[in-house]
Amino acid sequence: MLSSRRQPAEWAPHDAVWIGWPSAADLWEDDLGPARAEVEDFIRAILFPGGGLFGEPVQLLARGADAIAAAEIMRSRLPEPSLLTIHEAPIGDVWLRDTGPVFARDDSGALVASALRFNGWGGKYQLPEDDRIADIVAERADVRLRRFTDFIGEGGALETDGEGTFITTRQCLLNDNRNPGMSEKDVEAVLNAAFGAEKVIWIDEGLLGDHTDGHVDNLARFVAPGKVVCMRPFGEDDPNAEILAEIEKTLTAATDARGRKLEIVTVPSPGRVEIDGEPAAASHMNFYIANHSMIMPSYETLSGNAAPGLEAAETLKALIDRPYFCAVDSSHLLTGGGSFHCISQQQPRV
Repeated sequence: MLSSRRQPAEWAPHDAVWIGWPSAADLWEDDLGPARAEVEDFIRAILFPGGGLFGEPVQLLARGADAIAAAEIMRSRLPEPSLLTIHEAPIGDVWLRDTGPVFARDDSGALVASALRFNGWGGKYQLPEDDRIADIVAERADVRLRRFTDFIGEGGALETDGEGTFITTRQCLLNDNRNPGMSEKDVEAVLNAAFGAEKVIWIDEGLLGDHTDGHVDNLARFVAPGKVVCMRPFGEDDPNAEILAEIEKTLTAATDARGRKLEIVTVPSPGRVEIDGEPAAASHMNFYIANHSMIMPSYETLSGNAAPGLEAAETLKALIDRPYFCAVDSSHLLTGGGSFHCISQQQPRV
């Protein structure tokens, strides 16, 4: 009997989306308020895509009295506040794609929350109680939790077409700071057991300045079975020019779990974006596909250049079958290390 074990594609229908709310004033400092404003814009684009549509409900995790109060004020400004539920939880930071579970279907087709072991992106940023977040999300979603304690990884390291094809990077999942001694076949066996991976496409490395060690949700995303979007360099000083060219080359040569050659579409990268004088891992690939909308991050506040974001938005809008497309500036979130896909985790429809 064919197994039903699968992580659904992001464009499959959602019952909800789980999002982290910027809560730690000591981590965000002057960017706390602006980062919260960007998350509010992200939430609005999910919940109220226009044309009288309501998007999937938002489950928002926040820590501490100040963060809860700020989230309550934000919710009061929404046209339909009941679509957003605030959960007090001991999140170390907002990056639920990595600290929380990944929702998938088990062998019977039932929804489960699969939790890989999280070690602060290779021991860089280990925060108290991060290891509780998967349990909390699974319990409040009323979904059975499956733990894979012998394997370290994060949701942002995985990209799937929902048909058994996954993309990841060697820099992340084969890194000695996560899974020393494991081979590609070892990792593929875990991804099969946890998410039904039948074919894994391996990219070598990710963007400069990415403390996640090359998460794939900054590099390449499926937009349909057999169709992947990635970035090409923008500007003569793009710090990732060679890396992006190698990614496109790898994907062009790849086939999916059904043996199809992938169709590759490219959009411009944000170009050179710096924080404190160093290249930042700004990416138009960190978009989120909601039930009725798609939200792409842009970085004009940091880069001072709207051109690459506008071009990327036009291409992505044509690729994704959603009635509403929105580009939202994510410059302040990026100071914390990520963007909209990093702070969210979709819960597939039962």
